[in-house]
Amino acid sequence: MSSPGEYYQSLPPITKAYGTVCLAVTSVCSLKLLHPAYIALIYEDVFYRFQVWRLFTSFFFLGNFSINFGIRLLMIARYGVQLEQATFDRRTSDFLWMMIFGGLTLLGLSAIPFLWNPFLGISLVFMLLYVWSREFPNAQINIYGLLNIKAFYLPWTMLALDVIFGSPILPDLLGIIAGHFYYFLTVLHPLSTGKTYLKTPRWVQKLVRRYKIGAPAPVNSRAAAQPEQQPGTGSAFRGRSYRLSD
Repeated sequence: MSSPGEYYQSLPPITKAYGTVCLAVTSVCSLKLLHPAYIALIYEDVFYRFQVWRLFTSFFFLGNFSINFGIRLLMIARYGVQLEQATFDRRTSDFLWMMIFGGLTLLGLSAIPFLWNPFLGISLVFMLLYVWSREFPNAQINIYGLLNIKAFYLPWTMLALDVIFGSPILPDLLGIIAGHFYYFLTVLHPLSTGKTYLKTPRWVQKLVRRYKIGAPAPVNSRAAAQPEQQPGTGSAFRGRSYRLSD
């Protein structure tokens, strides 16, 4: 069994960096070294007081130390890591772009008054969970030792549990919307039309190559990553290479 240090070093770079910053920012706020109000997404302060850091810092606060905080951190460690190591293996730039696109989508959604949320960290984690559930729809998940479900239904199960335990559901819903928007543009729409409108920008690819983040991408990695439509099959419950079955 590997030590905690060895496990940490084995984590893929983007998920490791995001989880580490989330843990650090949440710890600082929970220890009252920094008030969360200084990092919350408040558009009036962004545009009128030029506090542009709020556009970034709001993604790194997962709430004060609690069971919910631990669950969100475990989501990053399990589902984010599996996404980056499996679905996005040797495609670090694509994974980074997914995170950036998700963040931009959440910022846009939060600009709508009735969807505004001051902290978008939970939403971004839920986006990772949603994309993971679509990529591995047939994986079996055990909920608190009481219920076994297919991974496809996990985001909705977690949403229902938040309703039961009285936690806000808006962050979860925003994450599901952002995750489905990304998955639709990169998987479902290309499956049905053969056209891909959302591609990883060159500047993201150059950034990853310049700083040597993650393993180098193989030749024709983008072509290999595109899903293939099987004749006579639908795509509503598909991952990139999976179909939900009974």
